[in-house]
Amino acid sequence: MTPLSHVFSQVPSDSLTLKKLKKLSMEELMNVEVTSISMRPEKLTEVASAVQVITGEDIHRSGVTRLPEALRLVSNLQMSQANSHDWAITARGFDGLPSSGGILANKLLAMVDGRIIYNPLFGGVYWDVQNVMLEDVDRIEVVSGPGGTLWGANAVNGVINVVTKSAKETQGLYVSGAGGSLLQNFGGIRLGGRSQIDSNLYFRIYTQRFDQKSTTLENGKDAKDGWNMTQGGFRMDYYPSNTNTLTLQGDFYEGVENDSVKHANTDGQNLLARFTHSFSDQSNLVIRAYFDRTWRKTPESAQPFFYELNTYDFDIQHRFSLGSKQSILWGGAYRLQKDKTASTFNPPRTAPSFNPVNRDMPLYSGFIQDEIALVPDKIKLTVGSKFLNNVFSDFEVQPSARMAWTLDKKQTVWSAVSRAIRIPTRFDADITKTPTKFNSEKITAYEIGYRVRPVDQLSLSFATFYNKYHDLRSLDSASDPLQPIVLANSQQAESWGFEFSGNFQATNWWRLRGGYTYFDKNISPINAKVLPISGAFEGVDPKNIFMFQSIMNLRSVQLDMMGRYADTLPSVTATSTPTPKVPPYFTFDVRLAWQFKCFEFSVVGQNLWEDRHSEVGASKIPRTIYGKITCRF
Repeated sequence: MTPLSHVFSQVPSDSLTLKKLKKLSMEELMNVEVTSISMRPEKLTEVASAVQVITGEDIHRSGVTRLPEALRLVSNLQMSQANSHDWAITARGFDGLPSSGGILANKLLAMVDGRIIYNPLFGGVYWDVQNVMLEDVDRIEVVSGPGGTLWGANAVNGVINVVTKSAKETQGLYVSGAGGSLLQNFGGIRLGGRSQIDSNLYFRIYTQRFDQKSTTLENGKDAKDGWNMTQGGFRMDYYPSNTNTLTLQGDFYEGVENDSVKHANTDGQNLLARFTHSFSDQSNLVIRAYFDRTWRKTPESAQPFFYELNTYDFDIQHRFSLGSKQSILWGGAYRLQKDKTASTFNPPRTAPSFNPVNRDMPLYSGFIQDEIALVPDKIKLTVGSKFLNNVFSDFEVQPSARMAWTLDKKQTVWSAVSRAIRIPTRFDADITKTPTKFNSEKITAYEIGYRVRPVDQLSLSFATFYNKYHDLRSLDSASDPLQPIVLANSQQAESWGFEFSGNFQATNWWRLRGGYTYFDKNISPINAKVLPISGAFEGVDPKNIFMFQSIMNLRSVQLDMMGRYADTLPSVTATSTPTPKVPPYFTFDVRLAWQFKCFEFSVVGQNLWEDRHSEVGASKIPRTIYGKITCRF
């Protein structure tokens, strides 16, 4: 991950054999359920939000090996690969300054099984250490638009919710190994079983490892950004009765990643427990707690960077019916994040200095949401609000109202208006020598959408939006010669756009999916102290994004393709090190796989259109090819 100093200068879930690696039918796709919108399973076709779902089958057939790459399978995300190990990922813009390598993409909330991976230091996600075992992913729900009413702070422009399969769904042995021109020594093993003492207890354990070579620079030289990582973990699911479920899961990782003349050491651990009790079909209780530790340092840098974050989180949710037409969901949470930014060098140094050096960041929150069937099975209104208190901006409120009108079995119209906030980060509030007040960033969002299934083989989704931002972060000039630039809330912005996605079952052996997103924005200062770089500091985003995925089953052979296009990233000149324009690019990946009994042999080519291309930053992403062998028992 780019250090702070650089910022400034599916497979079906019960698969045991390859015979079960079949495509999802259109009927199954239409019945896909999502939980990110209302914290309960509901049909994707009926939700009042712009949401796209990546199934485990979509991931498997794409040939990708890591979570950030899997996110390319939706068109409602703007994402770019900065180098071998860093990605800039956002929804509806504000991806941050291109040279930041994604570290400033702070308006998207990401979760893995409810564990939030948003980082309070900069406000983004360390995507380099999110190495979920993709074989165990059930689906990824990607919501574009605010989700603050349920999920809290920082779900400003969207929510990514990675949902993994239960241990009951991942029984047997899975082994894979891969290697190629860029990806080296990639391998994983997972074992799932059932307790001999109590047949209601299921478990799995896994480990995976990869080594990846470097990308190249504009002049063709080695970018020296290769990296490696080892990760392992477990999950247990216990079903003591028909109404209770207890889950315990955890992961650990360790890796080394290079960046030009230095390297970064990373490691982390997490542990999550979740208890679910069902009172009835209309009422349930969920209690969840987790611990997460993130650690990294760059000892060889001229300005060594060290960071450790410990997160303790506890939340409870309760759903119940009120009469025959209302469903109430309410809950509360407490999260404590404790970080350290002091380096371990002698004498202690930081780069740059945070004030205070270490900080405790408690957050208290509660929410209530009422789902009202105005016309049963036709018109549904959902209203609610999140209330939270944090150490940076004190008390905050995030209300929303959503309405879905199901015209018939094949058509749904929906609309929404929401308010969400991004609370300040350490970078915003604590980077100054003299403590200053940094307010939360605020958004009011208006959305309209339409889903239709014109024929049985085709489903389409459309969404349009207009967002208004207040108290947006800015870089302001200051009179202090020791700190001539300060972070403030001196910008406002508006953004607008259109999103389209679709699934088409062309034949019984060929399925197509894809989408297109148009996005534009206008950022403006509210006083004369705002520096010209401030707008670009918040985001230089492509206006047009397109992707498609083709999935073919040709007897025992699978032939799959994924293509993507991203528009121009304008140049940024108002810095001491100007960032050149990144031209538009198109590229595609191809996967060819053959199945024999319990084995699968595949060859994957990635970024095949050009020998190498830029997406953001100085690195060129090369064309690459790798082979993979997978065995499932």
